[in-house]
Amino acid sequence: MARRHEPPKPTLVLLVRHGQTPTTGASLPGRAPNLHLADEGVAQAEAAAARVASLSPIAAVYASPMERTRETAAPIARSCGRRVRRSKGLIECDFGDWTGKKLSKLRTLPEWRTVQRYPSGFRFPGGESFGEMQSRAVDAVHELVGAHPGETIVAVSHADVIKAIVAAALGTHLDLFQRIVISPCSITAILYSTEGPVVLAVNSTGDDLTALAPS
Repeated sequence: MARRHEPPKPTLVLLVRHGQTPTTGASLPGRAPNLHLADEGVAQAEAAAARVASLSPIAAVYASPMERTRETAAPIARSCGRRVRRSKGLIECDFGDWTGKKLSKLRTLPEWRTVQRYPSGFRFPGGESFGEMQSRAVDAVHELVGAHPGETIVAVSHADVIKAIVAAALGTHLDLFQRIVISPCSITAILYSTEGPVVLAVNSTGDDLTALAPS
């Protein structure tokens, strides 16, 4: 008698935005190097680590290649007895010529309305489109899920990247992803199974993560 093939068990992905930096809310740092966590960001990362540790065991902790995400992931990894692994697909959107620009200046540009209302039709000058960002980020998450069937993993990334992943999981058009809020060191939980993703929490900053479960 042929053995029945069992589908992979669901994987819980905890998406964590990096902690606050000196430029948070003021400029668009993008992929510019040497941007580190502010003191407040370090404290946020430690608090996130304590929350994530309540869900032990954590099978792996991944982070985008940027310094601010790896610094956020470090205390999380320590609290779980893991090391930080890099995932290139989780990296910040390539803002091209807008990299490092002050948000107060960018908001005066006519293109800013497109960024907010029609992001699927926008490409940053000399950089990446929102569609490309979403595609490679979702692919990266699916790759991590495939590597960790039935486990819980952490992926530390950036606000727009996490928003795009959430939109894809919800089946929401990319043009609506700006309605999603992802705060520094917030935790977003998505359960991935062969029947599709289930969004358990978005932008969680203080709840008990042990209560997360599909109803």
